[in-house]
Amino acid sequence: MTGASKGAGVLIVCLVTAAGAGEWKSAVEPHPFRFPEDHAAHENYRIEWWYYTGNLETRDGRRFGYQLTFFRTGVVREPENPSRWTIRDLYTAHFAVSDIDRRQFHFFERVNRRGIGWAGAETDTYHVWNGDWKVRLEGNSHHLVAEQDQCRIALTLSPTKPPVLHGEAGLSQKGPSTGNASHYYSQTRMQTTGLLTVGGREFPVHGTSWMDHEFSTSFLEEGQQGWDWFAVQLDDGRELMIYQIRRADGTPDPHSSGTLVAADGAAVHLGIDQFSLVPGRRWRSGETTATYPIQWTVRVPGQRLEFDVRAAFSDQEMNTIGSTGLAYWEGAVVIEGRSEGKPVRGRGYLEMTGYAGKSLGRVLQSPP
Repeated sequence: MTGASKGAGVLIVCLVTAAGAGEWKSAVEPHPFRFPEDHAAHENYRIEWWYYTGNLETRDGRRFGYQLTFFRTGVVREPENPSRWTIRDLYTAHFAVSDIDRRQFHFFERVNRRGIGWAGAETDTYHVWNGDWKVRLEGNSHHLVAEQDQCRIALTLSPTKPPVLHGEAGLSQKGPSTGNASHYYSQTRMQTTGLLTVGGREFPVHGTSWMDHEFSTSFLEEGQQGWDWFAVQLDDGRELMIYQIRRADGTPDPHSSGTLVAADGAAVHLGIDQFSLVPGRRWRSGETTATYPIQWTVRVPGQRLEFDVRAAFSDQEMNTIGSTGLAYWEGAVVIEGRSEGKPVRGRGYLEMTGYAGKSLGRVLQSPP
């Protein structure tokens, strides 16, 4: 594993907790989504992220996974000091490359203020950046660039389906309290081409990516420890997003949910009583001592769908405890199972939070 940090020591968690919630807009009713306008930033909300993952391969079949995520965290809604150096928002970014065939994981992070253009997110067009890591919309395609040490991606992502709204018309409730929700949509299947560099060696690659965008002000309840989130792309043209929020006692929260997307783009909402997630083999991190279930069985009985989710390799942990106080597992996975009695395969990404460091409920709840 390799890692690098810019702005290490900036206590994001403390800044988030200190931010006053009353001045920020809460997600309490469905947002009237419009695209491509809603790809851009929503500065009235305190928490926002743009999240890309994908499974790629070279012409000769060498396999890679990648993650590029941009976070915007509101600190002061209306700063009294008009200086451009004032921290209204803090911008964080995570970049990772999973070299699957060599079982090597490379991850990097950045923390910046907007300052003189160091980082930011436009509100009138889709352009988010942190240093020279950036995503920009050109026509209908998303262009991603990130480079650190001897790893680099320069990718073009073209959606093959319209955006999918999760929850109730895009309002994804995460807890019983009013406003503990996000506005949430995904681009679940994006044809991807471009260049990937690892170890200083450049590869033309192709594959499939997934994009998530969420914005909110309060996200979890204090008693919620973290979540297990699955982004699954099946070879039969369907996609499945499922997240399970884990409470402090380890039980799934009733606000866990999912969305099944048909090959033609039609979406079906799944409540917690319509799926099950059963953890299997576990892996213990040598760096954080956290133990993560890296194999799961997913069942959606109403769709006669059951499959195993298996990590492409074990060590895909993002250890950012030094800068954020948090660590999480985020990595490429392989899918194999049955749908209506027939074999089904696929690829995807799995994110597991709250297994190390602080409870996510304390980080993402509304401050007093």
